Amino acid sequence: MHPTRLTAAVAALALSASLATALAGTASAAPQAQPVPPGHGKSLALAAADSAAASGLDELRHGADEDLVRTSVTPWANGLYYAAYQRTYKGLPVHGGGDGVVLSDSSGKVRDVSGSAAPAIKVSTSARVTAEKALATARGQLAAVESASAPELTVLLKGGKPVLAWHTLVVGTTATHLPSSLDTYVDARTGKVAQATDKVMHAEGRGYHNGNVTIDTAASSMTDTSRGAFKCGGQNGSAYTGSSPWGNGGANDLVTACVDIMYAAQRESDMLKEWFGYNGINGQGGMVPARAGLTQVNAYYDGTKTTYGRNQNGTNQLTGIDVVAHEYGHEIFDRTPGSAGSSNENGGMNESTGDIFGALTEHYADNPNDTPDYTVGEELNFTGNNQPIRNMYNPSLINNDPNCYPQLSSGTEVHAAAGPQNHWFYLLAEGSNPGGGKPSSPICSGGPSSVTGIGIQKAGKIFMGALLMKTSSWNHPAARRATLTTAKNTYGATECNAVKAAWNAIGVPAQSGETDCGGTSTPDFSLSLNPSSGSAQPDTQVTATVNTSTTGGAAQTVQLSASGAPSGVTVSFSPASVTSGNSSTMTVKVAAGTPNGTYPITVTGTGSATHTVTYQLTVGSTTPPTGCDATEYTYQGTLASGQAAAQPDGSYYYSASAGTHVGCLRGPAGTDFDLYLQKWNGAAWADVAVGGTAGADEDTSYYGTAGYYRYVVHAYSGSGAYTLGLSAP
Repeated sequence: MHPTRLTAAVAALALSASLATALAGTASAAPQAQPVPPGHGKSLALAAADSAAASGLDELRHGADEDLVRTSVTPWANGLYYAAYQRTYKGLPVHGGGDGVVLSDSSGKVRDVSGSAAPAIKVSTSARVTAEKALATARGQLAAVESASAPELTVLLKGGKPVLAWHTLVVGTTATHLPSSLDTYVDARTGKVAQATDKVMHAEGRGYHNGNVTIDTAASSMTDTSRGAFKCGGQNGSAYTGSSPWGNGGANDLVTACVDIMYAAQRESDMLKEWFGYNGINGQGGMVPARAGLTQVNAYYDGTKTTYGRNQNGTNQLTGIDVVAHEYGHEIFDRTPGSAGSSNENGGMNESTGDIFGALTEHYADNPNDTPDYTVGEELNFTGNNQPIRNMYNPSLINNDPNCYPQLSSGTEVHAAAGPQNHWFYLLAEGSNPGGGKPSSPICSGGPSSVTGIGIQKAGKIFMGALLMKTSSWNHPAARRATLTTAKNTYGATECNAVKAAWNAIGVPAQSGETDCGGTSTPDFSLSLNPSSGSAQPDTQVTATVNTSTTGGAAQTVQLSASGAPSGVTVSFSPASVTSGNSSTMTVKVAAGTPNGTYPITVTGTGSATHTVTYQLTVGSTTPPTGCDATEYTYQGTLASGQAAAQPDGSYYYSASAGTHVGCLRGPAGTDFDLYLQKWNGAAWADVAVGGTAGADEDTSYYGTAGYYRYVVHAYSGSGAYTLGLSAP
């Protein structure tokens, strides 16, 4: 044992006055573009997108133990592709931030990226609570459970902090018999519900018959295999059976209600394909099933189905075109990147998405029994006053809902919070003074004097394209950026400027980095690294290629620089500046004595704009050893010889009762690592247990009273990665 050798190593870890403060521990011209071989455009687009994700381009920055995994690809107009990425940590999916989308083209250029900002993650991936126990906890939130998905181990970002959690969707009813679909995360350490968000999106609607219509069904059941086994039936989930003609036209006949539901949902699916080139409601040609006959004044989507009830007086079913399309609009919002969030603003935009797709479907169907308009539930007479429940051209006419973005607050009810985006969509589609019998629409304070519409089909395609850039932090400013990007790349300057004018008209201000709608292409470039990570031993070097491409305007000079390298590491570029479309070799030199570890180095390209990518440098061996699986908590780190680190995570923990504290340290082979358990005595940290053998592995056990404790890992000699396991009372 070496009882005194820790003193100098932990001097920086000692407390001075309080517990809290102590533990803060020369290029050629770009080559002429060549025609893209048939069928090769998608592969070029996805290669560019994957490279941007791996390189951590701009908003796609991620840590050493994190990856961005491509989860979907959606083809778009003009050879564009939207590629969505989910963040993972040590192979586990991350929810609540860090996801992103790359818009690239068939010539292999990145047009834009969007990302949900998230902190670097450091959390143990060892679950203390079993999946079975987590599922039981999740199911216990509801009085009656209809279905529950198999729990998946994930990392949840809650309040900016990572939580290892079991994720499951539980569908059923509450104690008050209300429908509920709880997107649930159960803490995998404590077994408590860390977060639960109800995916049930309620929307009142009108129930009236659409007249004699054509729907797609099987010969003997109300199923539609051409749209992913879409079906409609009663509350038991089974499709109604029979034969054509379906229904009797009665206001409360449930088979007739299913005729209305299938007609509206199928027209919405057709509209998405014909107008936008999008493959149906869920992006894969299908949609969730539908159920009629709910004995409540309600209609809702819960992530697994849509359900429709009756109106207040019980005189008809809530199966009008805009109601059905609204509910399936929630599925579109849910199935596009970023899914549905939990904030009121995000919820309001989800409700608005339903309203927008309701209006789009009415205009596409052009059914004489339901004249296309921009109001919601106008024929329902829901409250007995013959008024719609929402108004898109002037939201304030219903319940004084907000017209303008600055009127929103964190307490705005989600249906009311649909107002600003609904208002924006009407202004973009029809303008502020459209004429032709269409209503005028007010402009918010500080907005332009007028807005000229571009038509509902173009407006809808721009909105749909923007949803394909949605991330988990979706809000109105993000929607402004995404719609401008989509408008400019799908259509051009005129439509892009119309989008900008409509956002200005509802008070959403210009955003940093948003697309320039100029009539000519704005000069811009993109960066990527190949490879985006590398390893080097001390006193060696590693190289990577910094690739640039011209994404707008003429080729330009891009100056390269690096920041964030640790002491002992130098980064150089040859050449130091390139003409966009060319590349540079980055050399990373690691001096002798550089501590082992993984370090993110930010590479910046500066031209008409500034873009960044991230290179992950690993010095030495950083694969943590194993052998502490029997402990409750696991922490890992890397130390150079002579260094020390406090755990857990540079901090301490509190034990509320007396009991045994068990420590397990496994260090790199051939080194001498020591382990110290310390307790706060009111003025300083005092050693209460020491593992100080002349080897890499240490084990300690200490019975102590309640108080503050921490472990200190000390690399007495040798460097490398270690694993610390601990159990505490």
